[in-house]
Amino acid sequence: MPPWLILMGALAALGPLAIDMYLPAFGAMAADLGVHPGLVERTLASYLLGLALAQLAYGPLTDRYGRKPPLLLGLALFSLASIACALSSDIDHLILWRVVQAFGGAAGMVVPRAVIRDHLDTREAAQALSLLMLVMGVMPILAPLLGGQAVTLGSWRTVFYLIGLISAGLWLAVALFMRESLDAAQRSPLAVRAIAAHFRLLLSHRGFMGYTLAGGFGSAGLFAYISGSPQVFITLYGVDPRWFGLLFGLNAAALIIAAQFSARLLNRHPPIRLLNRAQGTLVLMTLCGLALTLLDWITLPLLMLCLMGFMASQGFVGPNAAALALAEQGPRLGVASALMGSIQMFCGALAGFAVSAWHTGTPLPLTALLTACALLSWLFSRIAQGAFRQSA
Repeated sequence: MPPWLILMGALAALGPLAIDMYLPAFGAMAADLGVHPGLVERTLASYLLGLALAQLAYGPLTDRYGRKPPLLLGLALFSLASIACALSSDIDHLILWRVVQAFGGAAGMVVPRAVIRDHLDTREAAQALSLLMLVMGVMPILAPLLGGQAVTLGSWRTVFYLIGLISAGLWLAVALFMRESLDAAQRSPLAVRAIAAHFRLLLSHRGFMGYTLAGGFGSAGLFAYISGSPQVFITLYGVDPRWFGLLFGLNAAALIIAAQFSARLLNRHPPIRLLNRAQGTLVLMTLCGLALTLLDWITLPLLMLCLMGFMASQGFVGPNAAALALAEQGPRLGVASALMGSIQMFCGALAGFAVSAWHTGTPLPLTALLTACALLSWLFSRIAQGAFRQSA
């Protein structure tokens, strides 16, 4: 793996770090701030909403000024907002600073995808995105464990101090080692009409929108799981918070292994074939989970099997849908990457808000939302393929 790709993976992992590291601290945060646990869950949904909005700005900036300057700006903002989160004295200020933190962290989502497409073609980009998921996938395993230790040794505020320190280290690595990947001749003017034209073309491109929403609803299911897992595992099934990271890590491992298997299979199969087969499994596993919940046969082991099947399928869906969405967007790659990330984060935010607002005392909110997301992912992929067949 080339050094530039490792750095891109570390940058892309910053988002999952900010999402997953403080999950074991939800109970401590609710107690310390004197609020209902559902309000703490909304700090996660607010972060996802901030990511969705901020990526729209980073796309045009990276196409105009290159990949490196906007990235440095975003990392600096992320570091400062992380410290502000640690210093928050009430839930309202914490939610506000989480949004600001997201506006900085969005750079770590837009820029790596654009840099990969600067260097690689569609098939190689799908492989690189799968490898990127390996680096990113380590975070959901390590982050809750690290966050749990931070809470034990200090408090929930210690988690945000650590996140700020890590992001400051990444800022230094980018400043010293990252080379600009966008040629000056390919830079687009930062003009409102030009930017609006790019967004209009992308929004009307059925193939791009179809694959973006296919990946977006797959990601929405992932974020519904992330938002709802502390409630389901710890509250409903009585899992000790010290073991929460292990269960979370098993599901993350399924995602990682599947993403690497997808990267190897791309040497023999096109991305579209892998995407189609993975989405069939995605729908099957979520329907099984929903049926078991409705029949009141669901147990923690059965739920884990369904969740691991969903995560493994998403390991195929995510990178292949992203590579297919960006395949024809060379002149507006930064804007396309930003719009794709924004739409996907917006889907994730909606799923996160839904999980935090819907409580039944059973896993039904989680299994129902996962099923809805899987079905929508399958539907939009078929719409995208129909668009490409019509243009062929």
